[in-house]
Amino acid sequence: MSDGVRPELGQVPETALWTLWYRALEARRPDTVLHDRVAVELVERIDFPFAEKFGQQALVGQLQALRTACFDREVEDFLTRYPRGTVVGLGGGLETQAWRVDNGRADWLTVDLPETARLREHLLPPDERHRILASSATDPRWMAEVDPARGVLINTEGLLMYLHPGEVRSLIAACAERFPGGTLVLDAVPRWFSRRSLEGRVRDRYYQAPPMPFGMDADERGKLAGAHPAITGVREVYPEGARGLLRALLPVARRIKQRPSVVALRFAEAWRNPGRPGTMARGRTS
Repeated sequence: MSDGVRPELGQVPETALWTLWYRALEARRPDTVLHDRVAVELVERIDFPFAEKFGQQALVGQLQALRTACFDREVEDFLTRYPRGTVVGLGGGLETQAWRVDNGRADWLTVDLPETARLREHLLPPDERHRILASSATDPRWMAEVDPARGVLINTEGLLMYLHPGEVRSLIAACAERFPGGTLVLDAVPRWFSRRSLEGRVRDRYYQAPPMPFGMDADERGKLAGAHPAITGVREVYPEGARGLLRALLPVARRIKQRPSVVALRFAEAWRNPGRPGTMARGRTS
């Protein structure tokens, strides 16, 4: 039952409700590919016409959940290596990852625009290990809130496509510079999809998606390494565990170059700064 929370969000911040709805829609299924109890609870608490505004498309729900599960696996792997590390959710919205994969020891920081941060604070109040910062992801001041000593993973699920290409490059470079030894996980829509969104042609009978200035075809992921010399690893993360016909189609879809992708970037523990010969930037020592 709704507890009277009525969100009023702009076009891009409203995508937090879209992703929440489709995670919850998938999580309600007995054969779900993503168990997300908290997402289901949040949908019940929020006074918003989810089905009327966004539809109830089972395939969309499964695809959204499979994408989210890619990020979950990366975070779980990170936390096995750095149990007391920090997971930063840039543009985190109403993401409930911390309740799906938390190990009880990690720190979680959600960074989002003020209007979304206020909604999150109301629905998912912060505590000692779960913090919320009202800030643009492109404002580097959020980095001062992160202690890199115990490991850092930066999660940008559902964010970078809404930035301009130059902003994406600058953000990745800033993270590589500030968090040696860290990981950044991102997702990208293909270039054709980005172009259609800019033309206002990404819509169904329920919902029109916001413009997405940044697009990247799956076979272009290697270009991300050019954002900063400290990027030493670029790896695609493939969806797993689909059900039905999608289970058979996903391996075939990997051969398609112009498709959505999830990519994990690794930053060097130490790297030589070509602008200052003889100097080294170093990561964690603990």
